[in-house]
Amino acid sequence: MELEQALHAARALVLADLVAGEVADAEIVSLVEDSVTHRRWWVEQWPEGAAYVAGLVAQDVQDALLERYGRWPLCPVCLHGGDPHALDVEPELGPDPHWVCPKTAVSVAPVGSLGATPGG
Repeated sequence: MELEQALHAARALVLADLVAGEVADAEIVSLVEDSVTHRRWWVEQWPEGAAYVAGLVAQDVQDALLERYGRWPLCPVCLHGGDPHALDVEPELGPDPHWVCPKTAVSVAPVGSLGATPGG
């Protein structure tokens, strides 16, 4: 089932980024599960959106973390340049989402690959 595969893939990608950032405790993993539950309904309503689920789950978790804990993931491109800021997911609604520095427009890594990047 394409819907379930897209949801499982989105969960795995976002969890990989959380693990890479060493912030994957039980409470934060619950935020991922909440997002996946919400996005299941969304994709059931719009099956063509299955390719967009990973980026949306990443954004949902990022928003939930900002409300509870602070910015995530911090930009490794500008890490030593003063004001720490979070990466953005681009495209906001599209396939193949990437973490991008909003200040320099540098693409840091695909969603799910933060740990595979130097300094990430």
